[in-house]
Amino acid sequence: MTAVSHTPAPSQPAIQSVLQKFVAGDPGLMEHMANDIDFRIDHYADDVDVSWQAGKGLESMGAILTRLGTDIFPQGTEALDIDVQPLADGWHLTRFHQRFFYGLKDCTVTSLTYIISHETDGKLDYFRETVTGAIPV
Repeated sequence: MTAVSHTPAPSQPAIQSVLQKFVAGDPGLMEHMANDIDFRIDHYADDVDVSWQAGKGLESMGAILTRLGTDIFPQGTEALDIDVQPLADGWHLTRFHQRFFYGLKDCTVTSLTYIISHETDGKLDYFRETVTGAIPV
């Protein structure tokens, strides 16, 4: 009889781990990203330059996360809700609602975003976030 090796499935989707660590300010979030991650954040009806919020690979992620930390989230963020829905074959749709001090706009806001993500072997390899707005509180 041939022994079959099974790799246990992660206890939660990679996107959930990444967002929880992002909220906690934990740089360990990079451990949940594939070396060739394809990453982009888009903003609906916003005039802020977000061209730098896209990149491929872990090296570009370091630069993006650093700038997000200084320009957008200088005081961190608070998750109001993270709802991850599995789709199929490693795809997830996530609703991420947060409150944070928006550095570029110099005020506290709430923001609702939708994220389509894909993971392979427990690592996030595709991330597309659409920010629906930033509402001052």
